[in-house]
Amino acid sequence: MKQLLKLTLEAGPLVIFLVVNARVGLFPGTAAFMVATVISLAAGWLLERRIPIMPLVSGAFVLVFGGLTLYLADELFIKLKPTIVNLLFAAILAGGLIAGKPFLQIAFGSAFQLTASGWRTLTLRWAGFFVVMAVLNEIVWRNFTTDFWISYKLLGALPLTVVFALSQTPLLLRHQTVAEEPADPRVDL
Repeated sequence: MKQLLKLTLEAGPLVIFLVVNARVGLFPGTAAFMVATVISLAAGWLLERRIPIMPLVSGAFVLVFGGLTLYLADELFIKLKPTIVNLLFAAILAGGLIAGKPFLQIAFGSAFQLTASGWRTLTLRWAGFFVVMAVLNEIVWRNFTTDFWISYKLLGALPLTVVFALSQTPLLLRHQTVAEEPADPRVDL
C-alpha cells in the first residue's frame, strides 16, 4: 500500500495535468499541474516527514517553468521542463560517479543492497537514460503538436521509464549483496 501511495503522489500531478489539459487546455492544465504538485509534495511530507529528492527537484521545476508558462502565456517553458530536469538528473548522476559517490546508492541504498560495481553500472545506465529522455522530449515538442507532446508524456515517456526500470532487474539481481548472517553462538556437537 505504501508503494501505491508513493506512486500516486508522484504520478498524480502529471495525470491531473493531462486530464485538465484534455478538457480545458494547456494553460489551465499547467496551473492544475502546479497546484497538484504542491499538494503532492505536502502530502508526502505529512506522511513520511521527508520529501525524496527527485520529486522535490521536479516539483521545483514544475513551479518555476509552469509559472513562466502562465506569466508569459508561452507554452515553450512547460515543454522545456522535462528536458532540463532529465539533463539535470543525468548531470547529477554523472557528477556523482566522477566524484566517486554514486547518488543512486545514497537515494536507494535502503531498498537495494548492491556491490560497488553494481551501483556504478546502475548509475551510469540511469544517467544515460535521462539523456535519452531529454533528447526524445526535444524531438517530440519541436516536431509535433502540443497535443501530441502531451500524449507522448503519458503514452511514451511514462511507459519508457517503467520498461527501463524493469529492464534493470537482471543487473540488480546479478550485483545483489547478501547480508551476512550473525554467527550462531551454539556449538554443533
